[in-house]
Amino acid sequence: MSEVINNREYRQKVLKELIMELHNGKSVEEVRERFQELIQGVSTAEISQMEAQLIKEGMPVEEIQRLCDVHAAVFKGSIEEIHHPEQSPGHPVHTFKLENQAVKNYINEKLKGNLENFRKEDKEDTRFKLIENMNMLCDLDKHYSRKENLVFPYLEKYGITAPPKVMWGVDDEIRAAIKECRELLVNKSEDTQSILSRLEDTISRIDEMIYKEENILFPMCMDTLSEDEWLKVEEESSEIGYCITEPAGRWKPVRVSVEQREEEKAADEDSKGYIKFDTGIMKISEISALLDTLPFDITFVDKDGVVKYFSKGKERIFARTKAVIGRTVQNCHPPASVHIVEKVVEDLRSGKKDNEDFWIKMGPRYVFIRYFAVRNEEGEFLGTLEVTQDIKPIQEISGEKRLLEE
Repeated sequence: MSEVINNREYRQKVLKELIMELHNGKSVEEVRERFQELIQGVSTAEISQMEAQLIKEGMPVEEIQRLCDVHAAVFKGSIEEIHHPEQSPGHPVHTFKLENQAVKNYINEKLKGNLENFRKEDKEDTRFKLIENMNMLCDLDKHYSRKENLVFPYLEKYGITAPPKVMWGVDDEIRAAIKECRELLVNKSEDTQSILSRLEDTISRIDEMIYKEENILFPMCMDTLSEDEWLKVEEESSEIGYCITEPAGRWKPVRVSVEQREEEKAADEDSKGYIKFDTGIMKISEISALLDTLPFDITFVDKDGVVKYFSKGKERIFARTKAVIGRTVQNCHPPASVHIVEKVVEDLRSGKKDNEDFWIKMGPRYVFIRYFAVRNEEGEFLGTLEVTQDIKPIQEISGEKRLLEE
């Protein structure tokens, strides 16, 4: 029997059956008993697959969302322990957990005491303290927003779509519950017992979400996201903000820091420094050599029409000298073609076009000339890139080449 139970496909089938039994009205205890009898360990990946399969088979996300707290309670204590190296201070997961602990401490040390006082007697002062508690818990929105807007997109990129959909829906319910509790306390629209019930239910949902994050979501994320993706999450987190507490430090991955290495080497090497890009870091000498190695010529004209750079390939198609730097683009072309150049630049600047192409024959060469609008992330026009290439050798390519030639 153990061979059958340990079969992954069979276990997946049982997991789906358990959720469907809950869906059809069985009690949590009934399902829990069968679960404990048949399942030795359930991984977070299998939970994800189960939910995804249910959605694929037609179960509405809202229905799985309704069952989310119930099946999380069933799984509690049965999810296999997944060992990951302890996240360093500043790592997004470390920060998420730090916030969760701060929320639990706040609820236990502040909110629950006020809740008990409110249970004993509905005083104005106690209401004000509970309203203050709800205002503080509204800070959870930042925690949930970072999870939803920075982490979930990466999970979805890897095809993990069901857990984010379900969890986002529960996040929204918790947000709404906190606001509703605050409004009930402010407006005094319900009796003390009803408000107490709402407050206790909200605390329970917050606690359940913390459990699901730390035992289901975060292990799944650690198995999925790359180090570079975690770096991106960490870099963008401050734009959304943090809940109750702050990161314990700035995360530094255990890997070679290209920037630090270049800084250390700069003092000993004949270098003019380095430039950091979004996707890497290079010395100026490396950038210059790289651009000169491109199999085509490039020229950059800034937004004011001034030539600022050109590459120095071994065989330039159009001659360029350093004297061209600082000149307007109109002065770098024959008068007969200036109006064409001006029209191209204006079309690119205005956004009417993103690029314009020309091709001409020059002796044995077949020259392909391309102009591209260079824009920043906000869409602001920064200038024009001219790319020139002899495409005759490319046109003559035929057949295949799969082996190296001596």
